[in-house]
Amino acid sequence: MKIALFIGLGGFAGSIARYYFSKINLIPALSVIPFGTLLVNIAGSFLLGLLTGIADKTVLLSVEWRMFLMVGFCGGFTTFSTFAGENLLLMRNANFHSMFIYTGLSVFLAFLFVYLGYNLTKIL
Repeated sequence: MKIALFIGLGGFAGSIARYYFSKINLIPALSVIPFGTLLVNIAGSFLLGLLTGIADKTVLLSVEWRMFLMVGFCGGFTTFSTFAGENLLLMRNANFHSMFIYTGLSVFLAFLFVYLGYNLTKIL
């Protein structure tokens, strides 16, 4: 039950953070693709990679903190379901070019940043 509480609190914090980042989606000049969600997924992937590297390398993160940060916060912060819904909206509006750019950037940059975050822990 204690672990579930840590995950829930982390998810709450991550969801609130995502909400504020998603406000970027409301900036008209950036409305071609959902930059707020893209930024959240990239930042969340980087953070998850960093935390994974720290957890693999040290004992700095207890099980509770790993659950709070990695499962809770990162899970609540990143937005794959929102990503899928936004792609559906782009598709329904016949914005196929934007949909493919958004999907490609999201997948490529999320992987790149999780890799960079993980490898950054090797040089710290």
